[in-house]
Amino acid sequence: MVNMRDNESPYEAQMEEPLGRVSILSYGSGHMLNDITSSCWFTYLLVFLTDVGLSPGDAAVVMLSGQLADGFTTIFAGELMDRFGHFKLWHAGGSILVAISFSSVFGSCVPCKLMGTNSSTLETVGYSTFAAIFNVGWAVTQVAHMSMVNCMTSNPSSRVSLVSCRNAFTMVANLSLYGIALLMFTLLQSVSVLVQYRWIAYVSISLGSCFVVIFLVGTKEPGSIQHSTDKNLSRISWAYWFKRVLYYQVALVYTLTRLVTNVSQAFLAFYVIYDLEMPQSSKALETRWSSWRLKLYFSAGAVLWILSGLGIVLLPSRLHNVMYAISIIIGAANALMTVTSISMEGVLVGEDLNGCAFVYGSLSFVDKVSCGIALYILESYQGTIRSNLVTAFGYSVTRFGLGFVPAACSLLSAIVAYTMDLPDTRRRPLVEPLLA
Repeated sequence: MVNMRDNESPYEAQMEEPLGRVSILSYGSGHMLNDITSSCWFTYLLVFLTDVGLSPGDAAVVMLSGQLADGFTTIFAGELMDRFGHFKLWHAGGSILVAISFSSVFGSCVPCKLMGTNSSTLETVGYSTFAAIFNVGWAVTQVAHMSMVNCMTSNPSSRVSLVSCRNAFTMVANLSLYGIALLMFTLLQSVSVLVQYRWIAYVSISLGSCFVVIFLVGTKEPGSIQHSTDKNLSRISWAYWFKRVLYYQVALVYTLTRLVTNVSQAFLAFYVIYDLEMPQSSKALETRWSSWRLKLYFSAGAVLWILSGLGIVLLPSRLHNVMYAISIIIGAANALMTVTSISMEGVLVGEDLNGCAFVYGSLSFVDKVSCGIALYILESYQGTIRSNLVTAFGYSVTRFGLGFVPAACSLLSAIVAYTMDLPDTRRRPLVEPLLA
């Protein structure tokens, strides 16, 4: 029997080798800063901005400015990384930008202090500026980290391990954020809202930065290996991806999944406080292969969200404690949908490494812009909560946004996922352990 590896180059043979535990764990920790700040961003930013005096419309502008900056940055960052590589350098630069700017987003209005005035327009401009800077750094870090998976190894078991470990750390980040928030809201009840959120931001940045250091020390730069062993690899043009039906299917599923998670995070705090009339400390509630298995797990998450959305729409305020159980279901649904949708991106890229950053960047662009627009529209009508107005369907904007929008997106994404023809990228059975 002929050994198929005899025809492989040393680089290909090296890429086929399973990664060790240290490499997988250090890689997984690399998105911790992004995850914990993102969780804080979507869960508390709108609440924070309205608490410090911005109108719902102005708060929506701040959120939209950040999302647009994030979306456009992913396109350019992906193109530059495909051309020049150096993923770890991009990751480090983006992380520094995130750490510096995030505390300013949840701090006082810097331009207002410099100008000596607190006009609503200047506040909106100030917070929007730092929101845009934060999202630029966040986008660069995200694209660099996601693009590394396919370039670090072609071993299917190791790729599954990298994605799984990354998402495991995402869950750790979400739990850590809500734990930090609960602690701050409990210990700092006597101080202003501004100080509470500022300490949440400081602690989150400190914790996330520690994991960034672990990632940079423990993860090898894949770009340097690839460019030194095969300098003649040609870049894949954008047109190649635009001609593939699977590209649009994965883009739609990924975007709808991010809409589900981001809208639910952004409106959960408003929902439990204003609609269910729960105490302020409840703002710390936790929300959060083969092709047929990907579809199955994704569909399971979508079904859980549809059931959760129905419960949110119908739940009366006197039964608000039921929301704790619903939040657990939402967390499971978000985890299932997020993990599988990101895995679908990896299946789409496959072995086409010289265009992977563009794929992750372009899909993130659609995700960020659509989420920004959706949150802007919903938050613009958030003032109806204060005046006890209701939507045309008889529900508050918050209840409608948290219950119906994610459920509808879940249903549509499950339908699209079912129609996908995902290739089986495994060239041999997954016989290696996930953590070699």
